[in-house]
Amino acid sequence: MNAPRTRVQRRPVHGVLLLDKPLGLSSNQALQRAKWLLRAEKAGHTGTLDPLATGVLPLCFGAATKFSQLHLDADKTYVATARLGVKTSTGDAEGEVIAERAVDVTAADLARVQALFTGPIRQVPPMHSALKKDGKALYEYAREGIEVERAPRDVVIYALDVTPLEAPAPGSIRDLRITAKVSKGTYIRTLGEDIGEALGCGAHLTSLRRIATGNFSESQCITLEALEAMSEEERLVQLQPAECLVAGHSRVTLGTEDAARFLSGLRRRGEWPDAGEVAVFGREPAAFLGTAHVTANELIPGRLLNPIEIQQILLTASLNANLCETTS
Repeated sequence: MNAPRTRVQRRPVHGVLLLDKPLGLSSNQALQRAKWLLRAEKAGHTGTLDPLATGVLPLCFGAATKFSQLHLDADKTYVATARLGVKTSTGDAEGEVIAERAVDVTAADLARVQALFTGPIRQVPPMHSALKKDGKALYEYAREGIEVERAPRDVVIYALDVTPLEAPAPGSIRDLRITAKVSKGTYIRTLGEDIGEALGCGAHLTSLRRIATGNFSESQCITLEALEAMSEEERLVQLQPAECLVAGHSRVTLGTEDAARFLSGLRRRGEWPDAGEVAVFGREPAAFLGTAHVTANELIPGRLLNPIEIQQILLTASLNANLCETTS
C-alpha cells in the first residue's frame, strides 16, 4: 500500500529562479520540483530544454509569469558536443543509429562550415520536437513512425565556433564542440545534424548545455540539489525580482498618484520620448508596477501587477533583507 502523499500548503511567491536544469529531467519536471520546494501557487518557465540538455532555465513564479513571454523570445547561447559519422533517429544520443559513414574532416573543413552556418540560415524543425501539427506535437507523430512535412524556418546564428573536442591527429577528428549564440526558434540538434551533413559524414549531439538566455548566464544559476539543501527562507532569497525580466526596457518612475492611476489601467502624460518597451516603477514605495509603451508623450499600460502582488513582493523583500542581516 502506498504511503499517503504529503499535502503542500501553497503560498504566493513572486520572482524568477535561475535554475541549472539537471540532465534527465524535462523542463516541466524541473519546474514542478522547484514549485514544490518553494510552495508556490503559480509557476511557469521561459522555454523548454530537452531532458538530455542541461543549463540555464529561468523559472517564473507569481507575478513574474506575466512577463515570461519576454524571455521566450530572448537570444540563447549553447555549448554542444557532436559525434561525427553517426546519424540517429532523434539527432541526439537518445535515438537509434540510422546511418554510419566514414569521417575525413580537416581543420579547413571546420572553418568552412563555421562560416557557412554563421548569420541568417534556414532550418527544418526536427520531428522530435514540441511543435504542433493539427493540434498534435511532432514528437507524437514521430513515435508513431509518421513523418510530417515541416516548413523551413528563418533563424539567425549570431556567433558560431566549431572546434575538435580534443586535439586530433591529422584526419582523426571524431567529436566536435559547437558553441552557438542563436535567435529564438533555433534547434541546436538540427544545427549539429546540418553541420555533419555539410562535412559529408553526418553527426548527432552527445551533449547539450544552455549557458545563457537573454541577460541570464549559467554563473547565476542554482541547482535543484542546492535548493533542496536550503531552508524555506533561504530558498526565497534565491529569487530574482520580476523586473529582472525587463532589464533591457526603458525606465519610467511615477509618483504616488500617477502610480495608482497607472495600476488601474489609465494612461499618464509626461515628457517621455516614444519607446516600445518601458518598465514602470513607483517612487513611494519603490516598486515595480509593470510594463508599458510611450507614444506621443503618453504612457500606455501593458502588463501590470496588481496592488496585492506589490504588497506581497514588498513584504517578502523586507523579510529577505532581515534574513540577510541576521545571517551575515
